[in-house]
Amino acid sequence: MAATISFDGTEDLLDIRFDNVFKAVFTRETADSNTALARLVSAVIGWEVAVLEIVANEPAQENLRDRQIRFDINCRTEDGERIGVEMSLSPTAFEPARLEYYAARLFGAQDIKGAGRTYSDLKRTCQIAILAERSFFPDGDFLHSFEYYDPERGVPLGGRSRIFTLELSKLGSVAEKPAWEMSNRERWAVFFRYLTDSGMRRKINEILALEEGIAMAGRVLQTISRDETERARLESELKNNLDWQNGINLARREGRTEGEMIGERKSEQRILAFLDKGYTAEDIRRELAGR
Repeated sequence: MAATISFDGTEDLLDIRFDNVFKAVFTRETADSNTALARLVSAVIGWEVAVLEIVANEPAQENLRDRQIRFDINCRTEDGERIGVEMSLSPTAFEPARLEYYAARLFGAQDIKGAGRTYSDLKRTCQIAILAERSFFPDGDFLHSFEYYDPERGVPLGGRSRIFTLELSKLGSVAEKPAWEMSNRERWAVFFRYLTDSGMRRKINEILALEEGIAMAGRVLQTISRDETERARLESELKNNLDWQNGINLARREGRTEGEMIGERKSEQRILAFLDKGYTAEDIRRELAGR
């Protein structure tokens, strides 16, 4: 039975697609948060897991704020599997390569040193990326699962290291389905994508009534959104992140503009030098073309 919760059209919820809000929902030391994370992971990877602990990728912090800022959601299941989960609102063009890099690190971080231990002791690892605003793969499917395999013969290497991606930008037709016809994967994806869309609140509430893990995540988010102190802190972090991102992009843009201006000045200087030497227009064209 799902936890009882619903949102009316005026409920002002924080956007769970922002990384800091996503972490705040799924890394709290509460039963709702822990169970919601386990249900999310199970829905994406296709087999049931129970999250034993969230593993720090840096020295542990006592303060919840520091944990949410500094930790990725890197969890260990009761069976010893390591699973990384992240939300990316605006992934960059190199996201697939980045995912491959971190999936390799997740798999390679396992310790099999010691007497009697072998490579057979390596557990499955999964890197899950929820990509909010960009599509990377040419088909219309929002979910992809990648693993090492021989592409000519279709033979997998073993499947112990896998990458799952959810592209929320591809949910148009999925979101039109009745909630009871959706798979749990689809319900989670629609929840993330349309949660703050007041026009989709009825569909979101239907999903909350059908999937207990999503209802738990919704309850945690509702608590955070209604807590003035917590909300102000998360919005401040978001503002700082956006300011930092804007500063980086502006610096890059100004750098490109300055580089173009420098390039133009150098070209003008070369042309003047050629004219001083008596070069014709055709001679200068060939020189600039490198012929």
